[in-house]
Amino acid sequence: MSLGPYPAPEHVAGAHGPAGGVDADVIILAMDRAEETVAAITSARAQAGLSKHVWIADQGSKPQNLARLAAAVEGAPDATLVRLDRNWGVAGGRNRATALGRGRMVFALDNDAEFADADTLARALRALDAEPDIATIACRILVFDTGAEDLSSWGYPAGLLPRAAESFDVATFVGAGHAIRRRDFERTGGYDDALFFCWEEFDFALRAINAGQRIRYRGDIAVRHKVSGEHRFAWSGTRWFHFVRNRLYIGLKYGLAPASLLPRFLAYQVKGARNGVLAQGLKAGPAALGLWRRFRPAPGMEALYRLTPVARDYLARNDAAHRGGLSRRVRAEVLAALPSAKAS
Repeated sequence: MSLGPYPAPEHVAGAHGPAGGVDADVIILAMDRAEETVAAITSARAQAGLSKHVWIADQGSKPQNLARLAAAVEGAPDATLVRLDRNWGVAGGRNRATALGRGRMVFALDNDAEFADADTLARALRALDAEPDIATIACRILVFDTGAEDLSSWGYPAGLLPRAAESFDVATFVGAGHAIRRRDFERTGGYDDALFFCWEEFDFALRAINAGQRIRYRGDIAVRHKVSGEHRFAWSGTRWFHFVRNRLYIGLKYGLAPASLLPRFLAYQVKGARNGVLAQGLKAGPAALGLWRRFRPAPGMEALYRLTPVARDYLARNDAAHRGGLSRRVRAEVLAALPSAKAS
């Protein structure tokens, strides 16, 4: 195992690592949802056309669910189940799972998703190998049961939705299924553990773009996701807090003045009030400022948090141009929340 800066997790079942080098590491984070996770593992192990190893990082499953995951990989030469010391969230969990492998591509698969085809992983690898300036392949996310677009996982401008089957450069990617070149993951510092979950892909993408790489959406490389195709966001718990806090924190990290984020913050409060979670949104503002004040770039990576003119042009062409001006984006964010109150 290549553990990078992290302590070795507890080995639970499966191989202690691949017998030799592999092309790709598939990482799956687990916490309960044993049936779906076993299906994701089975899908990953069935991928053909390349050498791969499947790493399952458990972050706190109940004993009976962990036992089901262990049974799924017992004796498997191509899969490893480990247990992390605590729940590190999506960002921290992916960092630790990625550090276990050595493949030149890392494919993150949600534990409620499966590969659409037996050669999806191999085609993602070929796509990265064909264009060295691509850091990440953003997969098309389909509803598992129907094959329709998973609208809750469309993380791009709405104007691009009719082109969902095509390929184009984007400013972020969706976590349910994506491939990252390990070289780019390491040289841009991976994910920010502090984000825990929400917006961690966008944060990584900004650094990759600033380093001169591209994020490429591929409508022909897909995973199938076991969620509703319409409304997934749960207006409960702390999800809204993380959503608001992390988006503001990322803006501050990349040089935006706090005052410039006020329209976005106010739009989020309208959303939160409409959906009964105003307190979460209000707490998120001070929390974002606190994260920003404590943030220190890793040595040698300071420049990645100052967007270059080339990076700004990339973001303008591939994202902002499809969204309209600031007032339109804020208005869209407010209106987008209104129907969801009845659905949630």
